Amino acid sequence: MTTEYRDGHAVISIGSFQLTSPVILAPMAGVTDRPFRTMCRELGAGLVVSEMVTSDTRLWHSRKSRQRLDHSGEPDPRSVQIAGGDPQMMADAARINRDNGAQIIDINMGCPAKKVCNKAAGSALLRDERLVTEIIEAVVGAVDIPVTLKIRTGWDPEHRNGVTIARIAEQSGIQALAVHGRTRSELYTGEAEYDTIAEIRQAISIPLFANGDIDSPEKARHVLDHTGADAVMIGRAAQRRPWIFREIDHYLRYGEHLPAPGLAWQQSLLLAHLDALQEFYGLEHGVRIARKHVGWQLQSLPGAEEFRRRFNRMDCGAQQRQEIQYFFNRLMDGGLAA
Repeated sequence: MTTEYRDGHAVISIGSFQLTSPVILAPMAGVTDRPFRTMCRELGAGLVVSEMVTSDTRLWHSRKSRQRLDHSGEPDPRSVQIAGGDPQMMADAARINRDNGAQIIDINMGCPAKKVCNKAAGSALLRDERLVTEIIEAVVGAVDIPVTLKIRTGWDPEHRNGVTIARIAEQSGIQALAVHGRTRSELYTGEAEYDTIAEIRQAISIPLFANGDIDSPEKARHVLDHTGADAVMIGRAAQRRPWIFREIDHYLRYGEHLPAPGLAWQQSLLLAHLDALQEFYGLEHGVRIARKHVGWQLQSLPGAEEFRRRFNRMDCGAQQRQEIQYFFNRLMDGGLAA
């Protein structure tokens, strides 16, 4: 790992890959599919990480798994997140993903979902430091590409062992670490805390990515200053404002805000994303997937709730496109009051 500074901006390297920005898209199940990752890269994300893929290769034959494993046409570096609790299965999954085009393998030890934790995977692994070591060593030993790790600060507030896990990770060959500033038991409630991430920064020398509740350029600057992390990782805020990556990057680089994106630009972005979803999933499935993305991106605009209810009943891709155009045109003409 090397973290240099060029023009006052951190240059972060993971293996032979140099990130173009210290603002990273967090892996999110049901969100960070290939169309969303592609959009976020185009909007300034320095690294995007795939949706979580199970390490149980017997489950890879479903349509959903095949789509999650599809990285064709994506720019370097392609980071694929795997999840599981068996070291050998994790090693096999890492090897197969590498053969399928993954250039970075990311290990999930941060997901708090019950269906993941109940299978002794995700953040449930934080309770078993020996198993953490075995999984990391198995995956690192199985592939000749960089391996990264995402964790939470611990299992619950009484057992914040993030510093210990971080040391294990570095000693076992992890080349970058992302930390969400909550324990597993806290899920997404309350506010993320960054003191533990700052402690982890003092304990390791590999690149560190701070994650949790970062939703503005000012918050990103505060978190980086408070923790000493090399980059910020953005999750839920990117669902609503995928252009947040370039906003944060510009602010960190120049100390000033980019102008807010205009309605015509937002319309064009959303229509391009709609087309990408329908092309990737096929028309029928793409129409359904588009509903949640459109709902997220329109959330802060006047009239969005009424539009969302109507949009969610549409089952025609052409109608979806027409209605989005009509909605934005009314906004731009002043036909929808704030």
